[in-house]
Amino acid sequence: MHKNVAYFDNAATTYPKPEEVYSFMDTFYRECGVNVGRGQHRLAAKANVLMEETRELLLELFHCCNKKVIFTSTATEAINLVLNGLNIPSGVNVYISPFEHNAVTRTLHHLQQMADFNIEILSVDRNCLDYNISEIQAQFDRKPPFCCIVSHASNVCGAVAPVSEVFSLSKKYSSINIVDMCQTAGLIDTDLSSDNYDYAIFEGHKTLYGPMGVGGVITKPTIKISPLIYGGTGVESANQDMPDEIPVKYEAGSHNISAISGLNASLRWLRNIGIDNIFNKERQLTNKLIDIIGRHDNISIIKSSNYIGVVSCVFEGYSSDNIGQVLNENDIAVRTGLHCAPYAHKFLGTFPAGTVRFSLSYFNTDDDFDRLEQVLDYIEENS
Repeated sequence: MHKNVAYFDNAATTYPKPEEVYSFMDTFYRECGVNVGRGQHRLAAKANVLMEETRELLLELFHCCNKKVIFTSTATEAINLVLNGLNIPSGVNVYISPFEHNAVTRTLHHLQQMADFNIEILSVDRNCLDYNISEIQAQFDRKPPFCCIVSHASNVCGAVAPVSEVFSLSKKYSSINIVDMCQTAGLIDTDLSSDNYDYAIFEGHKTLYGPMGVGGVITKPTIKISPLIYGGTGVESANQDMPDEIPVKYEAGSHNISAISGLNASLRWLRNIGIDNIFNKERQLTNKLIDIIGRHDNISIIKSSNYIGVVSCVFEGYSSDNIGQVLNENDIAVRTGLHCAPYAHKFLGTFPAGTVRFSLSYFNTDDDFDRLEQVLDYIEENS
């Protein structure tokens, strides 16, 4: 890691990664950097074993050996695979949380050009950012859900959604339930074995502490959605239709075996450290961050009663970009603006200016916080 940077942009990508990830990726790609499913030789077999082991580690992490793992290059591709593949019909109701990322909202906006369905926002209390379960039940009664899409935790303010409760309600209406776990996979211990979860989206380079270049979907083995990409799979090559087998039906093209090897290493690291230990450490660091920011009267924090290590702030008298520039000049990495989530900022009342977002990981240090506090003191003293 660059020793001169205090890194508080982990919601974009965790950095640094565990040392095991760097070393295993380098070794595996040097010794077995070949294509999966495209040969009968020893190296191809080794790459295939690694990929299948990585699927098993993911299913173990989410306690759902009854499900399947489909790899994609990013979570955005995974969301597009699911939403495009559903062929959402006109007239139905699609529920989303007020915190959805553009990966969801832009995709739905595009699909609305082809089918006139309704987008409904799940009820959330603007004061504490808690989901209003009784009102959500009433929403579903008034307008039954065709599908329900929930970001497990907001990438803007860290608010955690009670997905199990929401999906239990929506499934009573035969809803297709989709959870975006980009900010929580590997951080919040979640059991995806229930039939209430139809699709769970994950991203390798965030709270799973893996590299960029691999994401995916955890899904039931009985799904019937259309593929997003068509092409070679390494099997049934004479057949001009995509194979029916899952996951191969949805994995046309060459796998990113380098990224998958890094994800494999990070999943084993997570298992060794323990999700609860990672969550507890991040919660301690988050409370420390909130305490430091809270000592400064010129900063307002967007607070949630149930949160992860993502904290958004507004600085009195300054735009978020101005503060980001000052922090960057002092080698403190944050993210400013709308964070690809305009729906969230409109709901929080921070649109269009956005916020300054601090996001934490297992690897933040006391030195990071000391340096941040010094700069925040400087900003307040010179405001």
